[in-house]
Amino acid sequence: MLSYLHAFHAGNFADIQKHAALALTLTMMQSKKTGIACFDTHAGSAIYDLRSERARKTAEADRGVQRLWKARDQLRADDWKPVLDVLEQFNADDAELGIYPGSPAWFRHFLRPGDDLTLFELHPSESEQLADWASAGRVRVLRQDGLAGLLSQLPPKQPRLLSLIDPSYEIKSDYIDVAQALGKAWQKCRHGIYLVWYPVLTSGFQEQLKEAIRATAVRKVLCSEVHLRTPPERGMTGSGMLVVNPPWGFDRRLTAMMDDVAGRDCLDITLMMDWLVAE
Repeated sequence: MLSYLHAFHAGNFADIQKHAALALTLTMMQSKKTGIACFDTHAGSAIYDLRSERARKTAEADRGVQRLWKARDQLRADDWKPVLDVLEQFNADDAELGIYPGSPAWFRHFLRPGDDLTLFELHPSESEQLADWASAGRVRVLRQDGLAGLLSQLPPKQPRLLSLIDPSYEIKSDYIDVAQALGKAWQKCRHGIYLVWYPVLTSGFQEQLKEAIRATAVRKVLCSEVHLRTPPERGMTGSGMLVVNPPWGFDRRLTAMMDDVAGRDCLDITLMMDWLVAE
């Protein structure tokens, strides 16, 4: 797991789905003034250079966020505005993006005085970069396993909770480990909102995660997936987000956002939204 570096994949279609869901959740939660405890279990680096050798080796951003950025004036859904504001903060009004913010940067952009942010990262070089970046703001970085770390911090002192859980799933046991950790976290903080990202693979390993979550006591789990219209023969063919306790209307608004970028010379994806576990 420590060999994984997100720099090779930053800004791909999965990041767009993940960070659109994260930005929408934060925007909706902040309609109330009460504080939010935010956690990112597998934070990675806060900032990614899309011109770097690692990013250019895969060029995944070219088929992801670069297309989104070029089509930004055509987007109809109002909920894209906070997303575009974050991208513009790092890139001004450049024709092509040079910087892509990782999940920690998305979280910090939305932090209010009553909120706080805890980031977990085990990778030595990633956690060092993360700590340097976080030193400029109200962010805590912990170099430890994110699943165990999250459980150790619950319940939080703030009245509300938002946690992003998105390991690399390089280790097959991650699927079951995430489900078990989510079940324990939910028992400690049942009102919290949990975002769980996972890859949709030709191998079908993601079904282990879904079945394991169904076997827990966790309720109100929304499942959103985007699938590549022209998938590769092997590897990742789509991206999934499980949202526990989604804000009211979240499903409709996220669907509108994803519909907005599906086709129209933007993302070559199809959409699926349904309840994995109802109330």
